[in-house]
Amino acid sequence: MTEIVYLIKLGELTLKGGNREGFERVLRRNLTAMLRAKAPGAGVTNQPGRFYIHRAEAAGPAVEEVLSRLVGITGWARARRGEKTPEAVLAACVEEGRRLRETGARSFKVEARRADKSFPLGSQEICRAAGDAVLAQVPGLEVNVREPAGIIAVEIREKAYVYTLEKKGRRGLPAGSAGRGLLLLSGGIDSPVAGCLMAGRGMGLDAAYFHTPPYTSPEALDKTVKLAEIIGSYSMGVRLHAVNFTAVQGRIRERAPAEWATVLLRMAMMDAASAIARRLRAKCLITGESLSQVASQTIENLTCGESRARLPVLRPLVGLDKEAITTLAKDFGTYETSILPHPDCCVLFSPPHPVLRGNPEEAGALYEALELGPPFPDGGNTGPGGLLQEALRGMETRKCGYYEYRQGEPGDEGPAP
Repeated sequence: MTEIVYLIKLGELTLKGGNREGFERVLRRNLTAMLRAKAPGAGVTNQPGRFYIHRAEAAGPAVEEVLSRLVGITGWARARRGEKTPEAVLAACVEEGRRLRETGARSFKVEARRADKSFPLGSQEICRAAGDAVLAQVPGLEVNVREPAGIIAVEIREKAYVYTLEKKGRRGLPAGSAGRGLLLLSGGIDSPVAGCLMAGRGMGLDAAYFHTPPYTSPEALDKTVKLAEIIGSYSMGVRLHAVNFTAVQGRIRERAPAEWATVLLRMAMMDAASAIARRLRAKCLITGESLSQVASQTIENLTCGESRARLPVLRPLVGLDKEAITTLAKDFGTYETSILPHPDCCVLFSPPHPVLRGNPEEAGALYEALELGPPFPDGGNTGPGGLLQEALRGMETRKCGYYEYRQGEPGDEGPAP
């Protein structure tokens, strides 16, 4: 008798040597929390190089939704797990062949991996016997070893696993295994993609959103919350910190040349974001900037903005064009929310003729002339207050896309660092 399980392949985690156990522990914790929220009753076990989700047949669609968002895995498949006998393996291959034929496939091949060398058939013998059995019992399928429409995979481990229709995973490293960063999140297309990509490299995320009510609408904030929820579904949750920058924006309009408005606003955001990140013990800032995509993202203007950052600034989209970024946004599921017609403050206050290649020294002098004051006291700084401190004191924080962790359960050692 076979059991339906989901077989999960780990990919990059298997290359981590002595650190592998720690990465696998984080991955199991994340997977367990996501299943608890989406597919209660499903359980997780693991063997070297593989994770398995069992008690999952009835909750298949929910399990597959979880696996489509779980970062840190290279692929997964719905598999039949049964006894390690040639008869059981061949019977399972025939069932998977029928399943493959139901999709419209007309050709197949068999691939076998025999980790347990005590199994009486070798890998090539399994392939031949399984191929013959499928050909005899599944009309409409033929063998094509070069360009098959589908692959029937057999793995002989502590049990026998047979599966087809393998899906690609998100790859990367488990969320929370590579420290924490602060994402500068807007309501546009780019920054949510940047957050999802960094989650895929194992980074836990907070996000800072700068808005200017009443010039930006409540719907613009709601839109950003929805984006944070989507990012959180990949990163195991995002704390979204909404900062009212109306007074800061007003000061820039009053005192600065109009063509410098966007660059100076970015400098103020970097200044404030650095203070938020240090208070949260985040190790870096993350932006959705792409080189020369818009006027504020020339290398000179990026240098001006980064001059106010006190942490490393990661730009995962820096070498991508808009088409590539849009494709990623659609894949992550952020695109339809990002294009909702609720612009953020960078769009609303963009000057008609912005400076293209700002000089960092000139930008620094203009920024100091704004007299925004230091961000909120940090690390013993007791300097005078100002508009930045006022904005950060009123910062509102909400949790988006979090999954529940529980102490004392296998794989649940607590929230990601």
